Amino acid sequence: MDIALGTKVSGTFDDVVARTREALSTQGFGILTEIDMQATLKAKLGEDMEKYLILGACNPQLAHRAVGVDRQIGLLLPCNVVVREDTSAEDSFYVEAMNPDVMVQVSDESGLEAVATEAAAKLRAAISAL
Repeated sequence: MDIALGTKVSGTFDDVVARTREALSTQGFGILTEIDMQATLKAKLGEDMEKYLILGACNPQLAHRAVGVDRQIGLLLPCNVVVREDTSAEDSFYVEAMNPDVMVQVSDESGLEAVATEAAAKLRAAISAL
């Protein structure tokens, strides 16, 4: 099983992030957290890296269903979506989301399968829209 659902897209970083936010919103996901790995690692460690943004996306209806099945599943919420620079090509980025099937595999709770299937469909639709 792949841990990520993803695609490679062209554009500027800001444009790809904006398109990703819009595509996720269309599928009912809001962004709860945002981590700029490039800025954080530079500030905390003095290390340089490519543009790398982690968006903590959450679909409230799906999250509610998931924690209704297994309260500990909140440890895996929200779904992380990464926008990261492809350092081998100019104006090229990867957009990747955590595969919700990981949630089922980690918990071994069959009641999460339907939630994971729906979440994966919504994330795939968002990624395909990019």
